[in-house]
Amino acid sequence: MTAEQSILSNSTKNSSYNLTVCMLASGSKGNAIFISNGSTSILVDAGLSGIEIERRLRSTGLNPEDLDAILVSHEHTDHIQSVGVLSRRFDLPVYINSKTIKAASSKLKNIKDIRSFECGSAFMLKTLALHPFSISHDAEDPAGFTIKQNGSKIGIATDLGIVTSMVKEHLKDCSLLILEANHDQTMLANGPYPWPLKQRIKSRTGHLSNEDSKNLLNEIKHNKLEHVILAHLSETNNTPEKALSVAGQALANINTKLSVASQYESSGLLYVK
Repeated sequence: MTAEQSILSNSTKNSSYNLTVCMLASGSKGNAIFISNGSTSILVDAGLSGIEIERRLRSTGLNPEDLDAILVSHEHTDHIQSVGVLSRRFDLPVYINSKTIKAASSKLKNIKDIRSFECGSAFMLKTLALHPFSISHDAEDPAGFTIKQNGSKIGIATDLGIVTSMVKEHLKDCSLLILEANHDQTMLANGPYPWPLKQRIKSRTGHLSNEDSKNLLNEIKHNKLEHVILAHLSETNNTPEKALSVAGQALANINTKLSVASQYESSGLLYVK
């Protein structure tokens, strides 16, 4: 039995846990999330180098040889840098929508097994139930995801400029939510970025502010929301302390854990009931 199988079998045999999550990296320098139900293990995005993703998996006791697939949210380099490399190295299918594969083909190069999905259409990735949904970002057809297992639900929305009604609907009733809190509005306004970049970040196809994340959490929070992970924080226009302080206001009266995903180290294994 591999290290991953040992860790995951221990968690999933315990009926109190249904899904295991590891935030391998989150931010403008690269994004990757490991998710497993004990029998199916996937990467959501692979925006670091292949060597670094392997290192972070192994440092958490996970074996990259046990991955079953890579799921791609959109074509920006900080989400797909090593998708092609890892797919070829470990013979992994890549799940990606049709517009994104066209936009990313030059970066991904030759992938033997491409499996297309469409936003709005749920599908099974082996034993994981996935539902991709459209988000507002400056990419061809960017997707957020929900992943369900035995009544547990993970929501992922890490690159979006606005929170649409569709986003709110999909992120309801999550057990664990991975949500963008990219910037503090004052730090962005007063910061060193050129005006066009500031406008892009603030736009409907840019990134969510801490206040945007708080407002969304106020609308979708519920008593069975176990954990919220704030993701894709700007190193220039935000701090973990600011993001936690603002988003935490929405969760003050419920027993939900709130944390920040790091750009530079994995979160360790997180278990979802």
